[in-house]
Amino acid sequence: MAGSVHELRPKARDSEKITINLGYVDLGQIDLLVQEGFYSNRTDFIRTAIRNQLDRHDATVKQSVARRRLDLGLRCYSRKDLEAVEAAGETLHIQVVGLATIADDVSPALARRTIASIDVLGALQISARLREALSDRIR
Repeated sequence: MAGSVHELRPKARDSEKITINLGYVDLGQIDLLVQEGFYSNRTDFIRTAIRNQLDRHDATVKQSVARRRLDLGLRCYSRKDLEAVEAAGETLHIQVVGLATIADDVSPALARRTIASIDVLGALQISARLREALSDRIR
C-alpha cells in the first residue's frame, strides 16, 4: 500500500514572499517590540503594519478599484469559464487586485483565443506553458 497516496490537487499558496530592506535602527526597534511580547516575531510586526496601512487607505483603494473596474480578491478562471467566453464570441480583459489563477487544464490555444489581456496587481498563478503563450498579453 505504501506509495499509493496521490495528491489530488496541489495546495495553492495563500501568500507571496517578498523581501524588504530595513535600516538597522528600525530593525532593532522591531526586535525590541518582539522581545517585549507585543508581536510574536518580525513577520507578525510587518504584517500588522501593512494591514494597518491598508486599513488607513481603504476608501482610496475601494474608489480606485471601482473607477478602474478591477476585481478585488481571488479570481480563478477554469477551462469551463474560458470555453463559455469562447462560445459567446467574447474575450476577457483580466484585471485583478489580489490573486488571479488560470486552471492547469486550460490549453495555451484556448487561453490565447479567449484572453485579450492580463493585468494583475498582486500575484498571477498560471502554468509555465500558459505564461509563455500569454506573455505578450501580461502586463
